[in-house]
Amino acid sequence: MEYVYIMIGIVLFLVIKSRYDAKVKLSQLHEKLRQAWGDIPEEEYPSEKFESIKKYYLSIQDEQKDIDDITYNDLDFKEIFMLMNNTGSAIGEEYLYALLRKPVFLEKELFERNRLMNFFGNHEEERLKLQTSFALMGKLNKLSIFEYINRTDNIIPINMGKEYILSFGLLASIICIFFQPLIGGLLAVSFLVINILTYFKQKAEIESYFTVFSYILSLLKEIKEIRKLGIKEIEDYTKVYEEADKAFKKFQKGSTLVVGGNSMSGDLADVVLDYLRMLFHIDIIKFNTMLKTLRKNRELLNQLYESIGYLDSMIAAASFREQIDYYCEPRLISGGKPYLKVEDVFHPLLEEPVANSIHGNKSVLITGSNASGKSTFIKTMAINAILSQTIYTSVSREYEASYFRVFSSMALKDDIFSNESYYMVEIKSLKRILDKMDGEIPILCFVDEVLRGTNTLERIAASTQILRSLADGNTLSFAATHDIELTHILEKDYENYHFTEKVKDNDILFDYKLYSGRAVSRNAIKLLELLGYSDDITRKANQLANDFLTNGTWTQG
Repeated sequence: MEYVYIMIGIVLFLVIKSRYDAKVKLSQLHEKLRQAWGDIPEEEYPSEKFESIKKYYLSIQDEQKDIDDITYNDLDFKEIFMLMNNTGSAIGEEYLYALLRKPVFLEKELFERNRLMNFFGNHEEERLKLQTSFALMGKLNKLSIFEYINRTDNIIPINMGKEYILSFGLLASIICIFFQPLIGGLLAVSFLVINILTYFKQKAEIESYFTVFSYILSLLKEIKEIRKLGIKEIEDYTKVYEEADKAFKKFQKGSTLVVGGNSMSGDLADVVLDYLRMLFHIDIIKFNTMLKTLRKNRELLNQLYESIGYLDSMIAAASFREQIDYYCEPRLISGGKPYLKVEDVFHPLLEEPVANSIHGNKSVLITGSNASGKSTFIKTMAINAILSQTIYTSVSREYEASYFRVFSSMALKDDIFSNESYYMVEIKSLKRILDKMDGEIPILCFVDEVLRGTNTLERIAASTQILRSLADGNTLSFAATHDIELTHILEKDYENYHFTEKVKDNDILFDYKLYSGRAVSRNAIKLLELLGYSDDITRKANQLANDFLTNGTWTQG
């Protein structure tokens, strides 16, 4: 009897300690989330993570309206996502990734996003409770929750007869020890070895699905907590939670046996659970029941996924607003001639950005020397347009514009795998924009150094016609170029703006400010002098340039 009391005492100790540890961890998490609000998220991104994060987006991709891969890479939008990814759950970051690639063209949806962001920004306690639930769902590095929810048809159900024989065999052999110690002991050791070996073999085959099942169990647990909060401002998104809770009762029954921690956490209760799983296969036995319930309610689970993802991503967007120095809620216009007005816009990834302003309903040609700010400015404009139509946040003091589909052709490279030259990659990139210009929604496109991959004569001729086409019709085009000739040829189609620099005390100074008109400074040759090129090279280079400007032809020097 004494041993019974000891066992009861141990169990009570484990239960009390487990609950105490959980309470301490919850308090620490709550405070961590409070401190992290408005900060750049501290996230790690293993190589496989982005491949899993993008799975949900790929399932809802719209090639006509979305931010395509070329534009996404041109604008370093991966970095924008990481800057903004203050989500707590794996579902939230998958949803946020998709949201940032899908500009919205309806005022109603953007206003709703703005309502939620303002609510989360102004109601700390309600937000923190939601964040805590999302964080307790957790994140994954290698698996997409959405992908695994929707690929369960590929799973072959487990042979339960074998699992029951192994589990009951071990239990029976342990009982046998009390009556036939030798036989019972031999049988128990045999079953113990077989059970452990078969457990790890069987578990390895379905480990990924078990990870997702465990995640779903955490999700179902937390939506109960969210429902208890009774936050009226999000009740339209939590209506599905009650239905999901009822539909997944069987899935949740005995869930502690499947999702209850692991021995690596150091919790004694979790150590015990791990050994019970290994010896009696209790989680594997439950697998078939869980699989059947998930398949039956997959559509409902997808609705739950979208609700959680939407709310979590709106919290992340609200936190992003706190990160940046200032922002505005954009004014977006449907119909009419493509139009854009931006005051004091800046690049959100730069530590000390320089703000610029521009407005008009005419395409823009930007000139200036290397490193003067041309490429950064057009990236800033593109990023700003996308953020305005995704998280209804403009990184500027004022933003007024048409709804746009956004495309770019900027950071291109030779494609060695398809044996394509830079020029071939470039003209394909530009053609994809031209091919999409017949839509009802205006295009806002950004081109950096058009046709830089070919000779000057053909570059000027072809660039003229391509840029003229990009400026026609329902399109606003921003193009950066070194070719001053284009600023004259395209004067009727494009407004001219430029960036400039000053050479002072043997140093070159950039102010990164946008000025009206074409570039007039000629400091490229001066830079050669600053870097120590011989006087013979720089003097003759200046002479050749002056002769060309005077006569319109190149001399032999």
